[in-house]
Parts: sequence; C-alpha cells; structure tokens
Amino acid sequence: QVQLVESGGGLVQPGGSLRLSCAASGSILRINVMGWYRQAPGKQRELVASIFNTGFTNYAASVKGRFTISRDSAKNTVDLQMNSLKPEDTAVYYCRAYNGVVSWGQGTQVTVSS
Repeated sequence: QVQLVESGGGLVQPGGSLRLSCAASGSILRINVMGWYRQAPGKQRELVASIFNTGFTNYAASVKGRFTISRDSAKNTVDLQMNSLKPEDTAVYYCRAYNGVVSWGQGTQVTVSS
C-alpha cells in the first residue's frame, strides 16, 4: 500500500502559477508510474500528467506546454508545476501511484479565478 499526501493547491488569478507536491510513503520501491489527475464539478476524473520510472512523461493536450511534472526519487515526491493557469484548470487535483495496485491521494483544490 502506498500513502499519498498532496499539498500546494489554492486560489490563483488567471495567468498565474501554482506548484503542487505529492509525498509518497509506504510500499514505494515498486512504484512504476506516478501522476496527477483532476476532477472538475460534474466531470469525470482525467489524466493531467504522468511520469514513469524511466523518466518518460505524458501530458494531457490541454496542459501541454503549461504544466511540468517532475519526480524526486530521493524524497519520494512528485511535483506539478502549473503555469499560465486558466479558469478551466479549476478542479480537485489528485496524485496517483501504481505499483501493481493503484493508490490515490485525498486531493487538493485548485481554483483559477479573478
């Protein structure tokens, strides 16, 4: 079992930046991929970005060029740097890890509004 704790959400104006962080603990040695997902009200949860042990990254088309995912294996963290935020980025952001079993964090709210 992997425990995930997100931090860094909040309220930001359009065009602003936020950095989300996810700290992993527990059965972390076999984690193959970590990622960030988001869920807006009335919508399905969707992939934002993911990063594999190989360093390969994958982004949703809507955030490519604006968001950057990074992983610090020594600290067991995965961060999501979000720039040029738009109102449509407003959602609860969840951290996800996969080591044969999917684990989710509790989520952190990101609100982009003037």
